[in-house]
Amino acid sequence: MFDKILISRCFLGENVRYNSEIIPLKHELLTLWQRQDRLIAICPEVSGGLSVPREPAEQQLNNKIITISGRDVSAQFNLGAKQALTLCRQHNIRFALLKESSPSCGTTLIYDGSFSNKKILGQGVTSRILTQEGIKVFSENNFEKLINLLDKTDRY
Repeated sequence: MFDKILISRCFLGENVRYNSEIIPLKHELLTLWQRQDRLIAICPEVSGGLSVPREPAEQQLNNKIITISGRDVSAQFNLGAKQALTLCRQHNIRFALLKESSPSCGTTLIYDGSFSNKKILGQGVTSRILTQEGIKVFSENNFEKLINLLDKTDRY
């Protein structure tokens, strides 16, 4: 039995990004994992009640998530993160592949909250909650590490 993997829906080419841009993550292993029914997909922002398209939002120093027009969408981001964690618990998920730089899914980088396109070290809301629960979180930037880790666990 293979490990299930939580994955950002945008990686699967779904129209969930804030600007409706579709930028799938293309890799032969993703296709294989889909056929093996290993992928559990979520967009925490959409699951939390936000629309597509939606205003850009960034995490502020106080961990609030604010849109470019000043609307606080922290509740929606937190709800989506909790739903992601629930999925992980339901499916015994130990690994997640999430979109880097997203205020929900960023694994090591997020935008700095100034809407100036500057990135800083940090985690998105969902990534942080999953990491705190012991789930190993990866992004498109370190996808090979996930592949290598799964290759080792799949053999045993």
